[in-house]
This record gives sequence, structure tokens and C-alpha cells, in this order.
Amino acid sequence: MTIDPSGTEPLYTPENYEAEESLGRLIADVSGRLLAAFDEELADLGISGAQWVILMRIAKGCASTAAELCRFSRYDPGSMTRMIDRLEEKGLIRRVKSSLDRRISHLELTEAGQNLVPHLPPVAIKVLNTHLKGFTREELDLFKGFLNRMRANSGQPA
Repeated sequence: MTIDPSGTEPLYTPENYEAEESLGRLIADVSGRLLAAFDEELADLGISGAQWVILMRIAKGCASTAAELCRFSRYDPGSMTRMIDRLEEKGLIRRVKSSLDRRISHLELTEAGQNLVPHLPPVAIKVLNTHLKGFTREELDLFKGFLNRMRANSGQPA
């Protein structure tokens, strides 16, 4: 077996591809387990993992409109609108019409949302540490580097 130091040789071929052991399948499986664990941990706070992401993006200033949230998620505008509606019904966010363009509503945390945000990172810490049991810091850094390289190879923004 020869090693291709340039990284141009295909790693998957029809001869070695096994669907259940493919990287895509493994990533999807782990991702699904992480999301389920987030949902379970967040149940007492009354939100889902998907809602956690929205609240954290708004809190961190990464997104302030439904369109911005859609660009950084796999949700279509209709699904995003429904999630925003649910968060608004829970009193965690509010829509504020833009003074520059009345077609745009900016999303803001309400006081209840602001009070909830400090309770959200510990959930991520617990879920991630549970799933990373047995990993060293060096392994985690290497793993994150691999995933970031895959993300860069896809041409998608970080």
C-alpha cells in the first residue's frame, strides 16, 4: 500500500466504501446523538436544542434576523419562522421592526431570554464533555482541526 503525501488520492473508492462505516454516516450518527442529548438536557428549561442555537446566536450578536439565522443553519425560512414564533410565544425573544426597512424585523432577547442565556452554555459543556469522555485535549484539538479542514473543503462559511 502506497501513501499519497499530497492528499490527492481518493480515500473512498467503490472497493472500500462501506455505507455504515462511512465518515458521513458516523458524523450524522454522532450529530444526531448530540442533538438528542441537548434536547434531553434542555427539557427542564423548556426549549429544544434548535432553539438553544437561535438564542445563543442572538445573544452573541451572530444573527439578528431570521434570514441571518437561516444562512447559518439547515432550516428553511418557513421552519425558522415557526421556531422564532415559538420562542416569541415563550416570551424569550421579540421582533422589532427595522427603522430603515419595514420589511425586516430584528430579533432581540427579552428580559426572560436574557435571564435564560447564562444557563445555556453549561448544557453544551455537559453534553460535549459526556460525548468526549476519554479524549485528551490534544485529540480534541486534532479532531476539531480535521472537522474545520473538511468544512473548508466544502466551501461553506464557518
